[in-house]
Amino acid sequence: MSLERHHGGWVIIVSFIFSFMLAVMPLPPWAVFWRPDWVALVLIYWCIAVPQRIGVTTGWFVGIIHDVLSDTLLGQHALTFTLIAYLSVRLHRQLRLFPWWQQSIGVFVFLAISQLPSVWIRTILGYPQEGWGVIYSATTSMILWRWVFIRLRDLRRTYRVF
Repeated sequence: MSLERHHGGWVIIVSFIFSFMLAVMPLPPWAVFWRPDWVALVLIYWCIAVPQRIGVTTGWFVGIIHDVLSDTLLGQHALTFTLIAYLSVRLHRQLRLFPWWQQSIGVFVFLAISQLPSVWIRTILGYPQEGWGVIYSATTSMILWRWVFIRLRDLRRTYRVF
């Protein structure tokens, strides 16, 4: 086991910490539904870029942290991020070959599918239905995917994360 095998791990950790800060940042009431899923975007990127290091276990761990930070049912985000990580790692070779606009559509599909367990859990707990509100976050995330991808790719190349 060489030290180069884990080169740049701190960049991955810092990017997740930054995404957690963006995820819990207060927004005005009208913008809450439109908040991009920053943590999921970072998770998708790292699962595509370095699938040998970031995967389902990381998705579960990041989801548990997100549950604690956002004061939701413990395991709710863990379940959705595990699903997102599985899909991202499973399809990482195809997603790497897609142009950016097709990757954005894939991100939208991943995030829309990942909202299904959250809607199901909220329904079981008796929370009011959000209707189409669950798609707004996926749409905003899809729009911002290109920017997140470019920024994280530049970080990965600068600090040689592999």
